[in-house]
Amino acid sequence: MKRIDNIKLHIGESEHELLKIAQKNLKKPIKAFKILKKSLDARDKNNIVWVYSIAFSDQPEVAKPELERVRSPLRVAIIGSGPAGLMCALRLAEHGIAPIIIERGGCVEDRIKSTQKFFDCRILDTQSNVQFGEGGAGTFSDGKLNTQTHDGFNRDVLEYFARFGAPEEILYLNKPHIGSDRLKSVLLNIRKYITDNGGKYLFDTRFIGINTVADGAGKRLRSILLKNTKTGEESELLTDVAVLAIGHSARDTFEMLDRSGIKMTPRDFAIGVRIEHLASEIGLAQYGKLYNKLPAADYKLVSHAHERTVFTFCMCPGGVVIPAASEEGGVVANGMSDYARNGINSNSALMVQMKREDFGEGLFAGMEFQRKIERRAFEAGGRTYAAPVQLLGDFAADKVSASFGEVLPTYAAGTVFAPLKEVLPPMAVCALKAAVPDMDRRLKGFANPHAVLTGVETRFSSPVKIERGDNLQSVSLSGLYPCGEGAGYSGGITSSAADGIKIAEKIFENIKNHTIFI
Repeated sequence: MKRIDNIKLHIGESEHELLKIAQKNLKKPIKAFKILKKSLDARDKNNIVWVYSIAFSDQPEVAKPELERVRSPLRVAIIGSGPAGLMCALRLAEHGIAPIIIERGGCVEDRIKSTQKFFDCRILDTQSNVQFGEGGAGTFSDGKLNTQTHDGFNRDVLEYFARFGAPEEILYLNKPHIGSDRLKSVLLNIRKYITDNGGKYLFDTRFIGINTVADGAGKRLRSILLKNTKTGEESELLTDVAVLAIGHSARDTFEMLDRSGIKMTPRDFAIGVRIEHLASEIGLAQYGKLYNKLPAADYKLVSHAHERTVFTFCMCPGGVVIPAASEEGGVVANGMSDYARNGINSNSALMVQMKREDFGEGLFAGMEFQRKIERRAFEAGGRTYAAPVQLLGDFAADKVSASFGEVLPTYAAGTVFAPLKEVLPPMAVCALKAAVPDMDRRLKGFANPHAVLTGVETRFSSPVKIERGDNLQSVSLSGLYPCGEGAGYSGGITSSAADGIKIAEKIFENIKNHTIFI
């Protein structure tokens, strides 16, 4: 196929112009045409343009070959149905290997009900919530698919999501996203494919233990122990392989793995708040007077004004801040957007890098550090799962806010004015105060005193790493594959999903070569 890069279309110009350009270049009838890349160039606010790369040919596009399939009696369990576990299961199913997916939370239909009950009535289901359930935490975070990694499976992730119902544009947009509203139907379509190909889901089922057998000088997985979160019934599942795609918030599972002798190491992570501005204010700052003719504006900011790096993360244009607790007595905030991104506010996590010296010695010191901050937020919010909030100007001046200005909070479980310096560690408070004016130099209006800070964002990444070797298996147990964000090998939907495919390919390779436990 021929390719043309750096084609520029002005705002309002039809993408049909791209086809005309291709036809003029080829001088033959076009049988295959596609957009390879689309991004917005807003460096000159008086001349904002869409920039495209296209491919075209006078030959029909050749279909991608199907994956090689095998017949195998191998029993594969995948623990967790977030992006990593989901894509691992999907890839295995395409290879002819029927996985059993263990998910402590509910199916997406039930999960929507339990999360809405929490949002509306502040009744928390500790097993099925924003963190746990079909699709993992990514189900309630916009479905942003941009990543800084260059994993060879990143493209496969995008193609899978598009194949099962995500907008086709995710294949070429510079910053692709699905939208929390559309993600739900994508999950249903993937589930149907997996079950139609012999896979099985065990929802409301918690992973509570491991049984092993001797294997030479080491140990090999024999079975996993499960508990139904609705009935309390316990069971044993014999399995040759288990993929640990447990996510970053499965604290009780981390503790169980430690008791079972699975090697883990502590990790640095970040904590912070959610910051909300008017979406129109961000649009005007990014695009100028044309902002209302363009998609909701995003941003990505980093500040080194303090000894600790401060950065924005999981920016949700036209989105809302949501309650994301998974433990009783703690407040956690996250952000999400629907596909249209047409909400009044835009929000982002505003994170401060923490180091192990901040939370002390011990494997789970970081986890306890997170938990203490979440509990302080719970106390500051009145012990009702309402979130402590403070206007940015008041935060900078060490004043307790008394009323909102032009920005109203979107946190669904209610808010309480409280001094965030009593919730966050002093190091984080100092870093945020230094970083926001610095960020404002690059995004005018970011330091608007009416911006709302909502506490707390603590689930940026896993506080531990489950060690795996070059064979991608646990260094402690053959047959156990740590995978994705919870195991410490990715961050975000795309990189987690790509790690899941990587694990699936390794399992398939071992089955094909009859070397399952190498």
